Amino acid sequence: MNTLISKDGTKIAYKKQGSGPSLILVASAAADHKDAEQLAVKLASHFTVYNYDRRGRGQSTDSSPYAVEREVEDIEALINEAGGKCFLFGSSSGAVLAIEAASKLEDKVIKLFMYEPPFIIDDSRPPVPANYVQHLNHLIEEGKRNEAVEYYMSEALGIPSEYLEYVKADPSWKSMEGMAHTLAYDGMIMGETQSGNPLPVDRWKMNVPTSVMVGENSEPYFHDAAKSLVNLLPVAKYQTLSGQDHSAVMMAPDVLAKEMVNFYLNSHHDLNEVSI
Repeated sequence: MNTLISKDGTKIAYKKQGSGPSLILVASAAADHKDAEQLAVKLASHFTVYNYDRRGRGQSTDSSPYAVEREVEDIEALINEAGGKCFLFGSSSGAVLAIEAASKLEDKVIKLFMYEPPFIIDDSRPPVPANYVQHLNHLIEEGKRNEAVEYYMSEALGIPSEYLEYVKADPSWKSMEGMAHTLAYDGMIMGETQSGNPLPVDRWKMNVPTSVMVGENSEPYFHDAAKSLVNLLPVAKYQTLSGQDHSAVMMAPDVLAKEMVNFYLNSHHDLNEVSI
């Protein structure tokens, strides 16, 4: 892993591979660079891929107090390392961090590809509790990492309690426990966008060409959210990924990579179309 130092002194670890235009991959909650390794491999024949550990995860360090702006600075440091301009990709809450970065660093982001930003804009599923971030931080302060991951799984992901024991049996659970203190970070990134209310009309000001993609088999609220976001952005399109769901980054990296390559390198005339 390579490393760089972000603006506040935090060490950011990243894996660089491939050749071509620069592309930065922004991980979702409870994930580090390893979760996107296969996607990075698929993309490396077309791009110079920067697959990094967000602060507080993997080989990156952390700094207190946390602020979303610090994570935007991390992305800016990576962009500067990559030559000053880049393509940007984010999945789930990482997609929301990516659009935050694109909005603040617009002249440095060429195109933005978002996979399933988990906005909750209506009553199609229960909203995330208003005290979600505070409760996560309380659990971490008490050393209850297992309970923090459970809380994230049930309240943010909406996984029924009867399925949690099956999820816990997977080796990835221990990895998520190790990153449990960062779950509140993603809650802060999401802000009020999981409250069941419409998206804020003035949060993201940018003209960066953007694709917002949702798995064909994903829950309706993902599709509703993506369409709503596209309607707020001046240069954006909504797309579906055939036969896939929220796990496409890890489970279908070849299919997702193909769509990303097409958008970043070939798409140029249809970004004002919204297929709803």
